[in-house]
Amino acid sequence: MQEVVKEELAASLKGRDFLMLVDYTPEEIRYLIELAIELKRKLKAGETHDILKGKTLGMIFEKSSTRTRVSFETGIYQLGGQGLFLSSNDLQIGRGEPILDTAQVLSRYLDGIMIRTFAHRTVVELARGSRVPVINGLTDLSHPCQALADYQTILEHKGTLEGLKVAYIGDGNNVVHSLMMGAAKLGVNISVATPEGYEPSADMVQQSKEHAAETGATIHICRDPKEAIADADIVYSDVWASMGQEEEQKERELAFANYQINEALAKYAKDDYLFMHCLPAHRGEEVTEGVIDGKHSIIYDQAENRLHAQKAIMAAIM
Repeated sequence: MQEVVKEELAASLKGRDFLMLVDYTPEEIRYLIELAIELKRKLKAGETHDILKGKTLGMIFEKSSTRTRVSFETGIYQLGGQGLFLSSNDLQIGRGEPILDTAQVLSRYLDGIMIRTFAHRTVVELARGSRVPVINGLTDLSHPCQALADYQTILEHKGTLEGLKVAYIGDGNNVVHSLMMGAAKLGVNISVATPEGYEPSADMVQQSKEHAAETGATIHICRDPKEAIADADIVYSDVWASMGQEEEQKERELAFANYQINEALAKYAKDDYLFMHCLPAHRGEEVTEGVIDGKHSIIYDQAENRLHAQKAIMAAIM
């Protein structure tokens, strides 16, 4: 990417919220991925990159987390700033304070806010009331930080993104919503197989298809896992019951019984396919040990890149 273009993109991203990938152009997403790769290189080489020296990130958690908390807290520290863990139980929003009031107050203290929550409207309201950039660490609708890290990981392993095929098999949840939009923006073909009643949001599918038309990507939704995984470069899975859906576990196990990614199903993918999972994983449910712990799996590279991708987001917008 040319230096002049990089400077223009850097200027366009400063002060922006990072709520959904649909809000970003293909060029902006590629810039963030390239920045993530560069920050990763600097960290590995021991080069100082305290871009956010003196800055503070507030991290609101209404949903607990391993990767999101540790990666954001470590990331802001490595960028020279400080992260503040803010449990919703410790904030006044846990006692009913309007999210707009919380946004107004916190943004007078902080340089950026990350929130991991349930309802997507909470993130939208927080951003509407905030004077500083807001990052969506996860909602029930969208998980853009995960998707950005995922496409960084794919690029590092495959050397390109255009024309690759991603097969996602499982629940049509927040992760697949962001994967679809990322695919549409980056020229990646994605095929999604879900049981009846567990499809991704029709609106998210339609939005993704509209943007895919501009890049030549394809968005394919089907029932048959074999159809989805055929000739796939990337095979992706997620838990069948996400956080907040624990009461549906038994019901979902029955619905998803034929959607396990195992050695027999994986044979339909390309010989050099890569397996990805956003974690946490339930071995023996959505994926077998032989696949997730086998030679095709890159789940830990993927998890590591949450750190680098989120550092890129913070560095760009804060």
